[in-house]
Amino acid sequence: MIVSMTAFGRREEKAAWGHAVWEIRTVNHRYLDVTVRLPEDLRMLENRVREQIGARLRRGKVDCILRYDAGLDDTGAIQLNKNLAFKITTAAQSLQISGAQPINPMDILRWPGVIENATPDPDNIAGSLLALLDATLEIVIQSRAREGQKLQALIRERCTAAKRQVELARAEFPAALQALREKITTRVRELVAEINTDRLEQEIAFLAQKMDVAEELDRLTAHIHEVEHIMDQPEPAGRRLDFLMQELQREANTLGAKAASLPLTNASVELKVLIEQMREQIQNIE
Repeated sequence: MIVSMTAFGRREEKAAWGHAVWEIRTVNHRYLDVTVRLPEDLRMLENRVREQIGARLRRGKVDCILRYDAGLDDTGAIQLNKNLAFKITTAAQSLQISGAQPINPMDILRWPGVIENATPDPDNIAGSLLALLDATLEIVIQSRAREGQKLQALIRERCTAAKRQVELARAEFPAALQALREKITTRVRELVAEINTDRLEQEIAFLAQKMDVAEELDRLTAHIHEVEHIMDQPEPAGRRLDFLMQELQREANTLGAKAASLPLTNASVELKVLIEQMREQIQNIE
């Protein structure tokens, strides 16, 4: 199953227990690497958050952030730090600036720390926060699945193009061998008055065997079919596809090294380009 490792999800909820916002960003990574940032009063939820993420995501670098505001206390009253407010007022009055305006109480209330947020009770709000986290993860998973479908379409297009290059190389190979035979025979006739036909045939057969690319073409075909097969399986496919790209690259390099004609060389180059394009896309697959 093709699932991208790149996605973003955000969910927000306001309720009696407060105002919470979860944000999850994921990018490609070799393993599952989770970073969780929680308010200090809710740090005890970190292990449960990690477990919940690990149960639904297999690979990727995951940044998970919770922003939480408990709001008013149970009585609905605003909690003030009167001691801090008094100190701010005293400091302002001590300046004794001539012609200064009277102190505006609203300016005091805007000072950081004067209005105290209610301290959250993790036991009471954990269920709601984790349920909201699960909803955020669902957004991420759906986004990764949609992106995965696009990646799968791109890879299938390149698999089709790669199979076309393999068939072109397979059709070209007999002509390349015949051209090699004619070239060697002509060159020998130019250099030697009497030709040892048996020895010449042996040398031609040796070169033909050395430059035979049938095995490489068969392996290329098999690997391409395996790529297409893996993309239809329900399991995460990224690591297996990455391994197959290495095998495809190896066979394409060997094809280029053995190429006995320009069309075979061109086929090898085209295959390398297609394989590299697939490899770049596969780096984002879970």
